[in-house]
Formats: sequence, structure tokens, C-alpha cells
Amino acid sequence: MASLNTLAEGSPTGMNVVIVGGGFAGMNVARGLAGTEAHVTIVDQHNFQTFQPLLYQVATAGLEPADVAYPIRTIFRNDDNISFRHGRVKSIDLDNRDVVLANGPHIPFDHLVLASGATAEFFNVPGAAVNSLPLYTLADARHLRNHLLLTLEEHDAEPERFPPGVTFVVVGAGPTGMETAGSVMELLDICVRRDRLNISLEDSQVLVVDQGDRVLPAFPKAASRYAKKILEKRNIGVRLGVTVTEVHADGVTLSDGSMIQADGVIWAAGVSARGTLAADALPHEPGPQGRVRVMNDLSVEGQENIWAIGDAAAVLTNVGGSVCPQLAPVAIQSGTHCAKQILSVLNGRATTPFVYKDKGVMATIGRRAAVAKMKRGPVITGTLGWLAWLALHLFYLVGYRNRFRVLTNWTWRYLDWPSGPRLIVADAETAP
Repeated sequence: MASLNTLAEGSPTGMNVVIVGGGFAGMNVARGLAGTEAHVTIVDQHNFQTFQPLLYQVATAGLEPADVAYPIRTIFRNDDNISFRHGRVKSIDLDNRDVVLANGPHIPFDHLVLASGATAEFFNVPGAAVNSLPLYTLADARHLRNHLLLTLEEHDAEPERFPPGVTFVVVGAGPTGMETAGSVMELLDICVRRDRLNISLEDSQVLVVDQGDRVLPAFPKAASRYAKKILEKRNIGVRLGVTVTEVHADGVTLSDGSMIQADGVIWAAGVSARGTLAADALPHEPGPQGRVRVMNDLSVEGQENIWAIGDAAAVLTNVGGSVCPQLAPVAIQSGTHCAKQILSVLNGRATTPFVYKDKGVMATIGRRAAVAKMKRGPVITGTLGWLAWLALHLFYLVGYRNRFRVLTNWTWRYLDWPSGPRLIVADAETAP
């Protein structure tokens, strides 16, 4: 008989598979196991899946939080072998093979999938964790949105207290940084021109800072040149070849000794698995960015039937033994492959190596401006690249209702630009 402190949810004929994390990786494991004899429990402290590639649009008032989140229970409402447990994982008991929740219950497992994602990586930059605004979770997006809108309202209400313009610094020139910078500038333009805020656009700036020698460094050079050209056309500044050495409450200090006064510092310089459950739960030396080192079949070395995938895992590519980037396509593909591995073990078959299929990269820099490079084919830019970006993100967005809402919002914004739900929904501690 199970103890009162144990959630005994398995069936006598199936195996208990516990998935820690309801992001791209974890959800694709669950999809691959739907309808099988395995009893699957998804554990997450949020009861929804977040579509992270569109968080920057929530942060800049282009979309609402509900547009990029979908209830996990709703996704699997027709799959009797999949259940969801809301809670924060406190620890993993490897000896007794239990996942221990912070509020007490234990969930037994035969197979454990660590898909706990990552958090913002601040690279030990003084002040970054306290004074910058990351953009990795829905809560981050909402917080950034409030900060941007409240800043603009304060400048409008008390112009004598502030300079005539506003300045926002974006740290990181990868896709997230570029997309965020372009969207922040569009938001600023909308608020000043349409809402008639008492702010000078000529004296305002959005500035992208990166240590590399070009923006979008993972893209072809032609895409980087196009992106930089668009940034300059939209009055978005770029400082390359410098690092942020300190983040203050009112700006940043750079490695060349200069200081930039800013009304907000948006951190888009990368993510790390350090401090996450996957990094702390296992008695192994972590890999790059604190990720769990895995074998080529996604299993954790020395641990029977324990797997690590997505941002939480140091998954090797099939080219040169390098580690896969922490991107949504890697999480999706590794999740799908992990489900196949578990089914192979349950059916007495050998596991197979994971092979990441790089299908290309894309990023948008604002309305009708994007770059896309498929694995085979030329670099696509401009409106065509933007339409390709829209189509891909709609395809991967969970739920037909969400797709319809997002498509409707995008269409309306395109036809009636500039517009958007610029609502300040402040937390209790920041509300007037």
C-alpha cells in the first residue's frame, strides 16, 4: 500500500514515466507517449505551456499572455495515460526513484525525463541579475511590459524630472535581442505618435550591445548585414565588440569604460541550466552552461532509465561533437526522440543515437522585416522573410484557438498599424 505521501498513479501493466518540465522538450516526450501503456506524469510549477519565441511580443504589447500560453491539461484531455501534476520539484530521490515535490508528495518513476529548461545567464556580471530585465518566462514578459509602459507614462506625466527622450539598452544581438530591440522601438514609436506622449522620439534610442563583431552571429553574414541595415534604418543603435561589465539601476558600464544611462536594461545575452533542477539533481559534473551531460541516446550516464533533453541537456550534434544550441527546434526534436527511446526500452529494443536536424534559422526585426535561412536555399529577407517567420511560428503555436487569436491580432496590427493592447497590469507591489 502506498503511503499517504506518495502519489501512486501507475497502472499494473504500464511503467511510470515522470517528465519534469512542461516546455517544448517535455511536451514532445508526452506527445510521443500518448496512447501507449506507459503512464506519464508531467510535473511543472506552471499549468500551461509557454510559446517562448513570441514572449517578446507579449513584453512589447503586441500580444496578450493568453495568446502564447496553453493549458497542459487541455492539450492532453483526450489522452487517458497522461496526467499533469502542478508543483515545484524539490529534489529527486535516486535511490527510491521518487520525484519529491516542494509541498510534500512523492511521485514514483520507472523512467525520469529531465526537461526543466534553463534560466537567464548573467555571466556573473555585477548587478545584472538585480537590475536587468530578462525575457525567458511569461512572468518576465509581463514584468518587462509593465516596466516599459510605466516608464513611458512617468516620462509623459513629469517631463521636468527626466530628459526629453528615453533610452533602453538590449544586451545581446542574437535573435531574441534583435527581435526585442525592433519591437521596443515600434512600441516607442506607437506610444509617442498615436498616444501623443510628451516624449521626444529624436532624443530617444534603443541600443543593442554585444561582444561579437556582428549582429545575428549564428546567421550567414548576408543576413547579419541586412539586419544591421534595418536596425540603422529604424534608428536602433548597435555597439559591437564590447561587453557589459556592470549593470546599474540607471544604465550599464561597458568594457571600454563608457557608461550608458538607460531607463531599462533588457538582458538577452543567453541562457543557462545552472541552478535548475536538472543541473542540481544528479551527482555528475555539469556540462557547458550547467547542462546535464548525456550519452548520444539522450540517457544520463550511469543512471538507469534517466534522460535529459532540451535546454537542460548538453546534447551533442552529429557534426564535430559540438553541443547543440539551446533552441526550440533542439528541444522539440530531442523530446520526440526521447519518447522513442523510452518505447524502445519498454519493448526490449536497443536505443539509437540522437541526430539533430538543423532546418535553418530565422529572426524578425519588426514589421515586414525579417531574415530567414533554410538549411538549403538562399537567405530570405524583407516581407517574404517576415511572412515565412509568421507562418512557421503559427505552425508551432499550440492550440487552434491560440493560432486564430494570434493570426487575428497580427492581421489587425498590420491593417490598422500602429495599434496594440498597451495595458499596464501591475503587480501588487508596483500598483499605485
